[in-house]
Amino acid sequence: MQTPNPFAGLAAASLPRKEFAVLFAVLLTVAAGNTALQTVLPAIARVIHIPDMLVAVIFSFSALLWTFSAPYWARQSDMRGRRRLMLVGTLGFMVSMTGCGIAIYAGLKGWLVPVATFALFASLRSLFGIFGSASNPAAQAYVAARTDEQDRTAALSSLSSAFGLGTIIGPAVAPLFIIAPLGLSGPMFAFAVIAALVMLAVARVLPDDDPTHRQGQPQLGSGAPSSEPSVAGATTGASVKAAAAGRPKRLSVKDSRILPFMIFGFVSGSIQAATGQALGFLVIDTLGGTALDSQQEIAVIFMAGAFATLLAQWGLIPQLRLTPPALMRWGTLIAAAGTAGIALSGSLHGLVLAFALMSLGYGLARPGFTAGASLAVSRSEQGGVAGAVTSVNGSCFIFAPAVGIGLYQFGHTLTYWLGAVGLLCLAVYAFTKPELSREPGEHLDDDA
Repeated sequence: MQTPNPFAGLAAASLPRKEFAVLFAVLLTVAAGNTALQTVLPAIARVIHIPDMLVAVIFSFSALLWTFSAPYWARQSDMRGRRRLMLVGTLGFMVSMTGCGIAIYAGLKGWLVPVATFALFASLRSLFGIFGSASNPAAQAYVAARTDEQDRTAALSSLSSAFGLGTIIGPAVAPLFIIAPLGLSGPMFAFAVIAALVMLAVARVLPDDDPTHRQGQPQLGSGAPSSEPSVAGATTGASVKAAAAGRPKRLSVKDSRILPFMIFGFVSGSIQAATGQALGFLVIDTLGGTALDSQQEIAVIFMAGAFATLLAQWGLIPQLRLTPPALMRWGTLIAAAGTAGIALSGSLHGLVLAFALMSLGYGLARPGFTAGASLAVSRSEQGGVAGAVTSVNGSCFIFAPAVGIGLYQFGHTLTYWLGAVGLLCLAVYAFTKPELSREPGEHLDDDA
């Protein structure tokens, strides 16, 4: 059997693998750092004596900023180039993580009272919400502009696996960076260093696609990318003129072509955020031991999820050539089974298996939603749809973490039972909604 790898979705004539590797690293780093805090913040909250609900507020405020800033950065990527916006997003992430690490370190040392630690951390975390969202739509549009309709699902699934894998690997490796003398603030400093290295790779490997000083070349968001010949009929003269003038077409999440995908993405992402946010507390309270002792058990659980995500997005999707409808339908059902399994589990072994099953389901469903939305619009609108997808992904963390922890405080398994029921309802939606049932060949790829 062929070894799964993130490049399996790339056609021979599409994006060079070196460039794709850099894009993959950008999304992986941002996602891993973002969700790594899910592992360490419960322990930080217990040590510093910050109420559990305030942990959710930190994520919610950052996600709110992410939701509103993502469409803006998507339009800027059409006007100023994808590389520049990836640099902006990675820099914002690096500065935010460094500042958050300093705030937590000061709180752990007793230099700041808990309320001041929370306020400073939340403020510095907001930098990620404002600037960190620039990377995701730029990377998605970069790939979409360089792939045709037949290859785009597999290519975007491969790219989506970076974000999905990061949400699993981040919490899994975070405990490994809890070392003296930094303690629980160590993971934040570690991811800041990683981000600096990724920024260097972006600057050195990706071509400069800034349209403001590359006159006479086609724009990435308007048809053919600057590194490949123009595709006949891929865009109209009017849309090229509009892009050259710096006026990329706005694409609303309410657009009838993508609205069902946005609904699917919001519901599935919200359930994933709510259940994931509560998992650290569930492990601490269910398996016993101190908050620090539980970090290794949490790492084992999330590593199992990482393997399952790899299997889904690097193995099953490219090998089986699964289409967006199939990914959304069956992925949601598998995630529902895993979520219910977490509610039934009372041991580390059971939690590992259930979380892996849940992660496998999301590893299928989330790329299906992303690729389906991309295929529903024309090539010149890829920047817009990437911004819409990124905005929806961010909006999942506005209220869901607080809801997940709130339900957890009423009953340790309530979050997971309700999550499983919600996923079953979403599966029915995916099976019955006509827009979510269209195969790739039925979508428009070019401007009319």
